[in-house]
Amino acid sequence: MLINPTINEINNLFKMHHINEEISGIQSLSGTTAGRVYRLSTSLNKHYILKSDEPEQIHIAQQFLDTYKNSLLLPEVLYTDPANTHFIYTYMEGTTHFNRGLKREWLTRLVKELFNTYVRSTDTKSWGRIEFPQRTWKEFNQISIQEAKMNIGSILTTDDYNLVQFKVDRLFHEEEEKFLLHGDTGVHNFVFAQNKLIGVIDPSPMVGPILYDFLYAFSSSPDNINTETLFATFELLEQVEMEKSRLIEEALVHLYCRIGLSNKHHPDDLPEYLKAWQEWKRLCQEL
Repeated sequence: MLINPTINEINNLFKMHHINEEISGIQSLSGTTAGRVYRLSTSLNKHYILKSDEPEQIHIAQQFLDTYKNSLLLPEVLYTDPANTHFIYTYMEGTTHFNRGLKREWLTRLVKELFNTYVRSTDTKSWGRIEFPQRTWKEFNQISIQEAKMNIGSILTTDDYNLVQFKVDRLFHEEEEKFLLHGDTGVHNFVFAQNKLIGVIDPSPMVGPILYDFLYAFSSSPDNINTETLFATFELLEQVEMEKSRLIEEALVHLYCRIGLSNKHHPDDLPEYLKAWQEWKRLCQEL
């Protein structure tokens, strides 16, 4: 694993793998618990990302980016270390989280240019996170809502948890179509420029239905969590068919999990999420 690489080391790596750029600066960015992320700059103000991590993490991320390399929303992989300790890919200039523009607009582009390119997974046995596989899609979702319950604490009631548990037990009893997913399609991993979505970064690949990535993205910011935005963008998904009643129920499950993440990482978003929760509970009761 490359830790605190020097400019000389990076330039030697570039030369060795016929990347015709000369790096003049290295900036350390935030990484994972085990990994490191560096932004590499050239004298001509071009940028690249060097990411080092555990070999399994690098391998599955590179596998995802290679599978969907034709998507303009994903960075291009320039080089992957044979031992899968690090890889280099193109940098996307913009901001994450902020200056997003309308959710309907960025979610539309996400559907058309990424989710509609998804291919079926060849993994016949496991579901969920590739590094932590589960036997069924229901098991993966049960673990997700258990983690959410711990993060939520007393913000929502036991009745709220029981409602979501009931939905998971009822919705995910059949075999789903399985695709290779990004796995972390939230606004924190979307790059925006001039209020437009221009990129998707940091895959945490998993296998499951396309709807998971779609609803994860839909619920990843508290603005416009409404049926109008949901239905309009859902209709653009080319490989997913579903009754609107089930779509609403699955959105409720995702919203519960997102409230847990919001309480843990983005408490400022909680008031809007809790308001949305009451509305989506009402929608489910009317089904």
